Amino acid sequence: MKFPGSDRLRTLPDGLWLNFGGTPVEPFVDIFAIEACGSLQNLLDKRSRFAPSTHSLLAVCPVLWLLAPVTPTDPTPRWQVTGVLRHAPTMPLVLPVRDIRVMYALKRQHYQGFTESQVPHPHEYFVPMEALTAEDAQHNPAMRDLVGRSAVTANFLSADI
Repeated sequence: MKFPGSDRLRTLPDGLWLNFGGTPVEPFVDIFAIEACGSLQNLLDKRSRFAPSTHSLLAVCPVLWLLAPVTPTDPTPRWQVTGVLRHAPTMPLVLPVRDIRVMYALKRQHYQGFTESQVPHPHEYFVPMEALTAEDAQHNPAMRDLVGRSAVTANFLSADI
């Protein structure tokens, strides 16, 4: 990820999921990032990268990443499932970031102090590092609920009116 016009000051979160949207003519990407924070200073640095601002953020998808298989068991090239590319890429795909959500994993003592004294921004989610790195974290109901609340669709009433 980078700011428009910048060839420096790029950031690559510890975990990054891209949800491509739009059309080939007007594409965008929504981002879910995970940042592991080993210290409070590290947390403050990482939070500043994703703080709300009035300037744009771009996602840069390298050609080799786009040409790689979706998963080890699915050989479909990633570019084909984006829905925004009509042909195999020959240049990096650069897309505007429409929305970003960030989950910060903190050491237990930092997590405890943070929850007692801070208010997260609407795009931020916080978990103890141990909860994120647990062997079956993906099956933890509380973790699944938290990640579910980070989805853009969670902001809309899903019941029939």
